[in-house]
Amino acid sequence: MISEFRIAVPQDALDDLRSRLARIRWPRQLPGDGWTRGAPVEYVRRVAERWAAYDWRLWEARLNEFPQFTTEIDGQTIHFLHVRSPVADALPLILTHGWPGSVAEFLEVLGPLTDPAAYGGDPRDAFHVVAPSVPGHGFSLPLQDGWNHGRIAGAWAELMHRLGYERYGAQGGDTGSVVSPLVGQVDPEHVVGVHINGGLAFPQVEASDVLTDVERERLVAAERLRAVGTGYAELQGTRPQTLSFGLSDSPVGQLAWILEKFWEWTDPARELPEDAVDLDHLLTDVSIYWFTNSSATSANLYYENRQAADEIRPSVPTGVAVFPTDPAIRSVLERRHHIVHWSEFTRGGHFAALEAPDLLVDDIRAFFRLVR
Repeated sequence: MISEFRIAVPQDALDDLRSRLARIRWPRQLPGDGWTRGAPVEYVRRVAERWAAYDWRLWEARLNEFPQFTTEIDGQTIHFLHVRSPVADALPLILTHGWPGSVAEFLEVLGPLTDPAAYGGDPRDAFHVVAPSVPGHGFSLPLQDGWNHGRIAGAWAELMHRLGYERYGAQGGDTGSVVSPLVGQVDPEHVVGVHINGGLAFPQVEASDVLTDVERERLVAAERLRAVGTGYAELQGTRPQTLSFGLSDSPVGQLAWILEKFWEWTDPARELPEDAVDLDHLLTDVSIYWFTNSSATSANLYYENRQAADEIRPSVPTGVAVFPTDPAIRSVLERRHHIVHWSEFTRGGHFAALEAPDLLVDDIRAFFRLVR
């Protein structure tokens, strides 16, 4: 059964958030430390002040402009946007977000993907878009155990079947860069192609790989990230429940936890997160985590995948869009993907749908022209 859904955060939840933001106990900080040890107090204080004045109802209404539904698959509630194109024979496309993302990150791409003619594009590039909330994230709650990448991929295949889509594509970044290829792997008879961006996996370079100068720079950046930027993954992958007490009880704790990732993973040419992403859009993402109390459940995906990682094998035709901060090396990815399309960009970052929606949309269109 598929049920209609609308986001409706109770007013007392908004009042509670503002009350908590008005009485934050700020941590001490070493002088002149910047971002070296994590998110700086002065910066988080400024963003928290903006959050206290931010209009959730405006963004809630914007999200509710798109048709939303819930269904139960394998015992798990799945929330999803389902935005059909005015082009009747458009190609169905399932989009998968990651952590610390949500379906809100797709707001800027839903229109151009579903109705390209309205945005100066070719109607032959149209998609019917399905954008689920990953189990444990957003409104796909409560979470059952055992939901790793592979199980999510199987659920996505079932969701598309349930919606009547027998031929479709898959696209995603971050978590979606793993789940989307697995969708192609578990449902190759129906998936025409997979497009990915924003993978964070450390590239497993072999001695025989011949790297370009740019790829060597990416490898150095990936080594630096592995050395100083993966503490969050260790915590979420080993003790997600313990971590969640601070994030679930303190809005500024949840805010800082997400802000640091936006600072670290957005376009390196942008100094601060709001230089790369509209600050209110970023706060919408944070607000979804706060209002759904999903710090523990979203972190749990790291735990599940640590227990049973899925092996990606080459399956359906795959397109890759590489943005700044993506540690993608083609020779490495070709061992696990059937790559037929490869693009590299100098603008944007890990959150491409938020940072460079125009580039991402154009690349999705270009790839799926090859497999429609």
